[in-house]
Amino acid sequence: MTYFVYMLETARGTIYTGITTDVSRRFKEHSEGILSHGAKYTNANKPVKILYTKEYETKSEAMKEEYRIKHLTRAKKLEMVETTAKI
Repeated sequence: MTYFVYMLETARGTIYTGITTDVSRRFKEHSEGILSHGAKYTNANKPVKILYTKEYETKSEAMKEEYRIKHLTRAKKLEMVETTAKI
């Protein structure tokens, strides 16, 4: 199964990072505030757009990358987004 690490921009301008097997479905869940699927943060901070996605072959790889990204500064996260957009 393929997993994706993704970053969302919220209406407040914050960046949320997560993993999923379906980015479009997960964005919709976040946007609609479906709490049964976790992410209380996005229930209070509605996402407005997907900033970044990257595909991984295993859940373990995706989780490690999610953890790494969550510990980056906002500037480093935005740098990742910019670098990816230029490719």
